[in-house]
Amino acid sequence: MAEETGLFIYGIVPSDVEPTPDAAGVGDPPGEVTAVRHDDLAALVSEVSLTEPLGRPADLTAYQELVDGTAAVAPVLPVRFGTVVTGPDAVADLLDAHHERFAAALDEFEGRIQYTVHGRYDEANLIAAVLADNPGAADLADQVRGQPEAATRTQRIRLGEIISQAVELRREAENRQLVDTLGPLVVASAPRPPSNELDASNAAFLVDQDREDEFVSAVEEYAEQRRELIRMRLLGPLAPYDFVSAHQLMG
Repeated sequence: MAEETGLFIYGIVPSDVEPTPDAAGVGDPPGEVTAVRHDDLAALVSEVSLTEPLGRPADLTAYQELVDGTAAVAPVLPVRFGTVVTGPDAVADLLDAHHERFAAALDEFEGRIQYTVHGRYDEANLIAAVLADNPGAADLADQVRGQPEAATRTQRIRLGEIISQAVELRREAENRQLVDTLGPLVVASAPRPPSNELDASNAAFLVDQDREDEFVSAVEEYAEQRRELIRMRLLGPLAPYDFVSAHQLMG
């Protein structure tokens, strides 16, 4: 019996976009990436088995590498990971039904890419900074230092609460400072939720490609000013995940 297959959709692009010959899709072995075209739009797709589960780390990596690699050379509207349709006709129907929104969004994102800036506090330096700013917390830290946990449980709980609240306030201020500093260099920004209790900042930025070098330099300067307290990472260039997706435009 023939294996049931479908088409995994990666993203919506202008119809003149051609997948590179070495583009690898999801699945094991990786599927061949092709373009299904309809008028001036196209969808990047690959054939997948409907009986094999998707979602391996390698599948997510393949999806991201394809979409981000495309974004570096052409506008792309990411389609939610795991979206599978029955075949080319279903893809064409999708492009036809949402043509105006897809086309307008591709025009808007022409020449623009996303960068994500993520900062995480150095725990020891952060706690030292909180204690330096809060005499009450410093006093609690002195009370519990070298003492049995059971005997100082109340003080430890209170100290943990103070530090947690201080980190949250610092994170809010740090994210505001990051967005304010980089704001003049970007088209748009989107704060992201923390991924760890020690996160200092996490935000996505939509950047015109002709200001890319200027933006990266500004991030490097910002990070250098905080390197004693915060370890910062710059991720990108990426597809504009935080600013648009095909699924947002289907509503």
